[in-house]
Amino acid sequence: MSQTEVSRATLADEVVEDLLVDLVSVESPSMQEQKASRFLADWMGAHGYDEAFVDESDSAVGIIGHGSREIVLLGHIDTFGGNFPVRREERILYGRGSVDAKGPLATFAAAATQANLPPDVRLIVIGATEEESPASRGAHHAMTQYRPEVCVIGEPSQWDRITLGYKGKMKLTWRWRGDLGHSAGQVATAAELAFDYWRRVQDYAAQVNEGRDRIFDQLDIACEQIQTGHDGIYGWGWMDIGFRLPPRLTLTELAATLKSDNDATVEVHGEINAYVCERDSVISRALRGAIRSEGGQPAFVHKTGTSDMNFVGPVWNCPIVAYGPGDSALDHTPHEHIDLDEYLRAVRVLKNALERL
Repeated sequence: MSQTEVSRATLADEVVEDLLVDLVSVESPSMQEQKASRFLADWMGAHGYDEAFVDESDSAVGIIGHGSREIVLLGHIDTFGGNFPVRREERILYGRGSVDAKGPLATFAAAATQANLPPDVRLIVIGATEEESPASRGAHHAMTQYRPEVCVIGEPSQWDRITLGYKGKMKLTWRWRGDLGHSAGQVATAAELAFDYWRRVQDYAAQVNEGRDRIFDQLDIACEQIQTGHDGIYGWGWMDIGFRLPPRLTLTELAATLKSDNDATVEVHGEINAYVCERDSVISRALRGAIRSEGGQPAFVHKTGTSDMNFVGPVWNCPIVAYGPGDSALDHTPHEHIDLDEYLRAVRVLKNALERL
């Protein structure tokens, strides 16, 4: 991008910090994001964005520039449930969403409005809705509206690390209903059938994981709920099992292998394929250079969870990474907090990276 750059104003650190504090202070659990989206859209409209609005999915959108070459910074504005008081202790900000993922989203909003970009670029910042729910409503809407040449997903990885991929996800519900038998007889109970199926899942996971030491390459399983009972005539049982899939294992293969047996039924839902992006893309190089310019040593990570990258990556098929400040180990915990100095450093890194493009 070699055309003459458009000069942008620099925001004071206090303004950048206030953005994050104020955004975290607006509660926005999944499917209740409208107030936070309106706040962010208003902030972007007041700080140099050419367009700022709340779209049909209730996502906050800010656009800088009118060029044909799109760069999308896709964060999410919804948070995991369970709120707790927002507070600052010196340079630490506590609050739901401070890490996951209003910290990265505020980084996007602040860095974008300060980056000097050529006139052929259209930079789009999105605070997407319902990322923490199975729907990912905001990301799915964005996929129909934009076709970026480069994309950054807003997720915490710490200021000096770049995320290259996320595992896939699937949930399975096992159900059985059948005749009761006398306890002295040979008829298996619902509980015994459920345990047999769980052992089958465990054996399959052990087979898939054999010789795989890295967690990202393993199939993770969790028996999330199980219940059995009877009504005096029939016995019944159900079990929910969660799976985190490595890239080499497809949803189709997993579902086919674990199909029903013993007259049970198996229902598969919440499927998301794993996604891994290119390590040495244009955006990866730009971020690595920007991290080094801040005195850091860039590193790559792969995450065992999922993100909106799993959805938009295969559709947009462009250079993509995830980036954002904060320790992802604090996601969804009652101790969620972010270091404001790390946040400011991430803003500088992203501004620098956008200009390096």
